[in-house]
Amino acid sequence: MKEYFKLQFLMTIRKLSDGSRPIVGYLLALLISLVFVGVSFWLLSDKYDNAPYIYVFASLFFISKLSEIRRNDFLKICFANRQYRKVRMLENLLITLPFVLFLVYKQHFYLTFILVAITVLMALLNFKATYNIIIPTPFYKKPFEFTVGFRNSFFMFFIAYVLAIIAVKVDNFNLGIFALVLIFLTIFGYYLKPENEYFIWVYNCTPTKFLIEKIKTALLFSFCLSLPVLLLLSILYFEHIGVMLIFTFLGFLYLATWILAKYSAYPEEIGIMQGIIFAFGLFPPMLIVIIPIFANQSINKLKEILK
Repeated sequence: MKEYFKLQFLMTIRKLSDGSRPIVGYLLALLISLVFVGVSFWLLSDKYDNAPYIYVFASLFFISKLSEIRRNDFLKICFANRQYRKVRMLENLLITLPFVLFLVYKQHFYLTFILVAITVLMALLNFKATYNIIIPTPFYKKPFEFTVGFRNSFFMFFIAYVLAIIAVKVDNFNLGIFALVLIFLTIFGYYLKPENEYFIWVYNCTPTKFLIEKIKTALLFSFCLSLPVLLLLSILYFEHIGVMLIFTFLGFLYLATWILAKYSAYPEEIGIMQGIIFAFGLFPPMLIVIIPIFANQSINKLKEILK
C-alpha cells in the first residue's frame, strides 16, 4: 500500500512537469498549494455567504475523480478487499484533509461533518451493481456522456436531493444551493474522459455544429436532473429565486465552458493548462475571454475529424 501511494505521488509530479525536469513538477505543486491556501482564505473570509458551500463543492469535485468505476475495478485486482477499502479511504481523506482543516479553522463544523460523511460514504460503498440490473435513464437518445455517467453516479443525485430536503427541514437555503451545485459537480465528471474518435465522426457535421449540439444536450439534461431541486427551492424560497437563478445560470455557463475545454485538449484529457485557464473563469467576467479561446482551440482540434 505504501508503494502505491509513492507511485501516485511520482505520477502526479510527472504529470505536472509535463515532460520537463521533475523540479518543474515540484515547483508547480508548491505554486498550486500556495494558490489553494490563498483562495481558501479568500473564500472563507466571511464576505460571501455561499462561499463555504462552494468550498465543499470543490472538494467533492476532486474526490469524484477517484470514484471512476474502471479505476476502482483495477484497484480491486491489485488489493485484497480489506486493503482496497483502506486505500480508497486514505485517498479520499488525503484529498479532503486540506479542505477539512480550513473549514474547522473557520468553525464551519456542520459543513465539515457533511463533507467527511460524504467522503467516507464514497470510499466505503461499492455503487457498481453486482447483478445485471439496468437503471433506466431518459438519456438513451443522446449517448454517451449522460447515459454512462448517470448509471455510474446516480447515488450522487440521491445525495443532492436528500440535502435539498434537509435544507428545507432546517430552513437553510444555502444548503439547498449547495445541493444544486453538487448536481453540476457530478455532471462535470461526465466530461473528464475523451471519447473514441468514432463517437465524434458519427455526427457528420461541422465542428461548430458538433460543439453546439454537445452543449445543448448537456444543458437540457443537466436542467432535467436539477429540476427537482429547482422546483423545491422556488416554491419554498421564492424570495431568493434571484440567487437560485444566478447559480443555475453560472452552472450552465461553466458546464458549457468545461465542454469546450475538453475538446480543446482532444484527444488528450483536460490538462494542467486547460485547468489553469478554466480556474481563471471562476471570476465570471473572465469567461468573456476564456470561452472564445477554448472554442477556437476545440474547432481546430475537431477539424481533423469533422470535415
